Parts: sequence; structure tokens; C-alpha cells
Amino acid sequence: MVEEKNILLTIAYDGTGFSGWQRQPRARTVCGELEGLLSAVCGIPVELFGASRTDAGVHARGQSASFSGRMGIPATGIERAVNDALSQNRLERVGEIRIVSALEKPMGFHARYDAKGKRYSYRIRNTGRADLFLRNYCYQVAEPLDADAMQEAASFLVGEQDFRCFLSAGGNPQKTTVRRIDSCSVEKQDDEIVLTVSGTGFLYHMVRNITGTLVEIGSGKRLPAEIKRILESRERSKAGHTAPPQGLYLEEVYY
Repeated sequence: MVEEKNILLTIAYDGTGFSGWQRQPRARTVCGELEGLLSAVCGIPVELFGASRTDAGVHARGQSASFSGRMGIPATGIERAVNDALSQNRLERVGEIRIVSALEKPMGFHARYDAKGKRYSYRIRNTGRADLFLRNYCYQVAEPLDADAMQEAASFLVGEQDFRCFLSAGGNPQKTTVRRIDSCSVEKQDDEIVLTVSGTGFLYHMVRNITGTLVEIGSGKRLPAEIKRILESRERSKAGHTAPPQGLYLEEVYY
């Protein structure tokens, strides 16, 4: 039966071959790719609203996006049909995007504005030998990093405070640069160091700028306590470099 529906998608994607999430003219984006497929599957023009505008090269295991319109196909049918199209056949050939779930939500629900928080991870491969096949999925740092020093510094980031120092130029204008980080952990996992951070919201390049600063602390270029002075300065120039996009993963959006 054709009726007005509001659909929430959870989406995983390999961001390597895309110019980010947000639709752009003359550029291949995750949103643009999905809107075309969803429009064909649902039989209506689809405009997707994503919870996070991930940059080119950034990956996701739990991006969220919503759309609404009059359609006859159920949510489960949308998930199956889009994944079949993305795989190009029913043999589950692995593609670059996959719909993890499709759920019908009340009218008025919005993937971005109703989000309560997000969780990101950042993978750093910390070994002297670079891995050719991981170059698109982690930040490869040859010099030894002290994960304990990085964790000590990360602990100063937890709480509600002004994170202007981690805002890159070029982002959308913000009413405020105050955000709340609920947790921030650094864990050594074999040849990798994984940063996991969750909070109510994040500024443009904020996680990548935090990661670059923590890498400089882990390499001994800065002391862990310096993170407090960086925050107090509210100056981007005081923080560390911007870590590359390929190590960043949007893990989950909370509602």
C-alpha cells in the first residue's frame, strides 16, 4: 500500500573512492550514489539527510541517514533491494556501500537533528614497515608511539569545553565551538593504536586534529599536559597536525 513513510538507514561504506558523504555536482559521493538507487527502488525522488558529513576518504560502519515520501515498498524491502543493486547481483559480491538496516520511524524524525551523539574510531598503524594493502584504512606512523602518554592526554579532553583549537578552517560556520566529549580512549592493539571518542557533536576535522595532536604527544614532541594549554588557547595553530582521513571511521550515531 502506498503511504507516507519516514525511513532511517544505517549505512556502512568504504570511503576510499568517494569525495565524501555530501552530494556534490560532478563528484562521486556516498549520498549521491545512494539517492540515485533509492529513487529507483522507491519510485520517488529521494533526498537523504545524513547524520554526519564525512570527508573524502573517511569510512563508516554506522552512518545514519533519513528520507521520507509516499512509497509502497516496506523498509525491509528497501534494504534488500538497495543492497542487491549495490552488489550488482544476488551472490553478495562485496561493494563499497552497504545498507546495514532500514527502519520506519515516526514522521518528523530527522537523522541529523534527532541525533544525541556519535562515536568515532581512528586507526594508527604503528610499525616501521608500511603495509601497502592498509594504506587506505589507517594512518601509518613509523616512529614508536607511547600509547600511555596519548591516553593521559586524551583524558583531558573528556567533558564539556570549548574545542575551537581543533576546528579546521573551511568548516561550516558554527554558533558555538563548545562540545561535550563523553569518552576518549587510546588502546594499543598489536601493531595498531586505536583512538575511540564519543560525544554530543564534533567540529570540522575535530577528531583528525585531536589525533594529530595525540600522535605528536605519543612521539615525544609534546608532553601530555600540554593538551590543557592547547584547549585554553582556543587557537588552531597551537594544536597538532591534521591526521589523514583514511584512518577515521564513523562507528555509530546515537538516538
